[in-house]
Formats: sequence, C-alpha cells, structure tokens
Amino acid sequence: MVEERITDGRRIAELLASELDGREDGVLESVQVTNADRDVEPTVDGERAYDVTFSDERIARVFVHDDRARLEFEAGQDVAAETAEELELRVRPKATEPPRTLVFVEHGAAAKRGSDVVQAVCRSLQTDSSE
Repeated sequence: MVEERITDGRRIAELLASELDGREDGVLESVQVTNADRDVEPTVDGERAYDVTFSDERIARVFVHDDRARLEFEAGQDVAAETAEELELRVRPKATEPPRTLVFVEHGAAAKRGSDVVQAVCRSLQTDSSE
C-alpha cells in the first residue's frame, strides 16, 4: 500500500488544529484554537492561520507556508525547543524582542508531534503557575 505524504501547509495546519481541538486529555482541555483566518493562503514566508491559547492566554501562533506549517511559541520557548528536538521536529530560535521559538511541522503525520509540543509547553506553564 502506498501512503501519500501530506505536505500542503494549509492542510497540515488544519490537521494540527484538529489535534489540538480534538484531544481532551490532560492540559489540552484548556487549549483552544482562536482567531482563525479561514481564508488564509500559504506563502513562502508564512501567513498567520490561527492562534493557540492556553487558559485564555496566547502561547503560540500558527503560520502556513507552501510546504509546511510553523508554530511560533511566545511562551515556554525552552520547553518547546527541547520537546520538538526530542520528537525530531525541526526547531530554531527567532531573534526578536521578545524572543520566539519556531517549530516546523513539515508533513501531516507530524501534526500529532506538534500537538505534543503544545502539550509539553502547557504542562510547564501549569507547573510554573502552581509554584
């Protein structure tokens, strides 16, 4: 059986949103996809498709490129980078003020791993707020 690999950035972002909205285990119950741009078109530099919020605070934004989706973490950057590397997702820092961590979801099958990164960041934020 031949499996087709999904490499369309918009479709990957949709799969990631489904993973985030559809999982109701643990901290992901408090995660929401917000401010979605339903008409977003992928670009080389990436266009914002939606925000990811945790307990009503934006923790990341999702951008669509022609051939991938990109999570841009505003919170939990170190945890996002470490978890993404462990899950074999491409990751790099973004030298802005404040700094960001970019996690690339380069095919549809990686959407679950992208949601695992979000989950790890949320767990760390939850732990930080309870201390």
